[in-house]
Amino acid sequence: MTTTGCQIAVVGAGPVGLALGLHAAQMLPQAQITLFDARPLERDVAADPRTLALSLGSVQMLQRLGAWPAAAAQPITEVHVSQQPPSWGEAEVRLRADELGVPQLGAVLSYGALVAPLQAAWLARAAQQPERLHTRFGTSVVALKAEGDGVEVDAGIAERFDLVVVAEGGVFGQTAHKARGADPARKALTGDYGQTAWVGTATLEGATPGTAFERFTRHGPAALLPLPPHADGRTRAALVWCVPTQADPVRELTAAQRLAVLNTIFPVAAGRLVELSPLKEYALGLSAERTLVSGRTVRIGNAAQTLHPVAGQGLNLGLRDAHELVSALRWSPDIRLALQRVEWARAADRWSTIATTDFLARSFTWKLPGAATARGLGLAALQALPPVKGWLARRMMFGGR
Repeated sequence: MTTTGCQIAVVGAGPVGLALGLHAAQMLPQAQITLFDARPLERDVAADPRTLALSLGSVQMLQRLGAWPAAAAQPITEVHVSQQPPSWGEAEVRLRADELGVPQLGAVLSYGALVAPLQAAWLARAAQQPERLHTRFGTSVVALKAEGDGVEVDAGIAERFDLVVVAEGGVFGQTAHKARGADPARKALTGDYGQTAWVGTATLEGATPGTAFERFTRHGPAALLPLPPHADGRTRAALVWCVPTQADPVRELTAAQRLAVLNTIFPVAAGRLVELSPLKEYALGLSAERTLVSGRTVRIGNAAQTLHPVAGQGLNLGLRDAHELVSALRWSPDIRLALQRVEWARAADRWSTIATTDFLARSFTWKLPGAATARGLGLAALQALPPVKGWLARRMMFGGR
């Protein structure tokens, strides 16, 4: 089967699925593309407050798609990584956009602020080309079945497609995970980190706009990601606070106590936290498919890998998956060859990112003497080696390409 005129099903209308659909609509003008999502179209996705951190490469991709909501995003111009004392000296690493010759390192915005314009762009394009672009919101995919050189999609009625892209793991839940034929034995890496992420938003005084802070503590990493300011101009930041699930030091604290503890965690340069929203908790674990491709089904984004938030790379990895898949389908004359190219082309970036985040996450569970000192020495060495620091910054911005 050639890639020209192929029928593609995209399952999941989150940011990765919508970006994939838009990119494929642009780059594969002969392809028939059907977008499925269980979410009803009338549901107001713009109100979803979850925070997303995007690298510069992801921002550039969304700009090319004409769906980047610049007014709703807060650019990241500096990243400050440090370790809470006691540690070896005042170890820290600073990455600055101007020193790297780029306008920004990335950006932060809410889930709704990103998905709403992506969805609007898809719907507008689908309205212009209804003969080849189809939208199935409010339609749950309950099963996928391999069928020769294609896949049967069961979404109330059975339809055959040449290629199915499962773009969002959260679309299915456990029932649909089983229904789409995912075999737990196919998982290369799985595990519970025994950590909980407490997530919310903070209001700060004396903070530097556009600066993201990541702080290594004895309990785990904590991060403040700059958000667009309040309407009255006060500085806002998204908080991600990772701690052990057992003997959780956050759960029993009052809001005032949490605020007080956070002000002892972050460096003075982060500013003073003066308000804190109610925090939501999320269990942290790793789940990564051994391969992206299984027959004519491809998994990308959260369907392929769910990572610890310590490096903020999960969504960015999914967008790079989407970009490479469309590129392979565009330049390879045969779907089978295109999928082979995707598997090969994505391997280094995927596994290096997965390994790095897994190592960082697990390092906080080690009870080895000197572990904190080792992290401090590593940060100090990185700051003292500009070429290595620049290489790392480019990897964070653009992935392993």
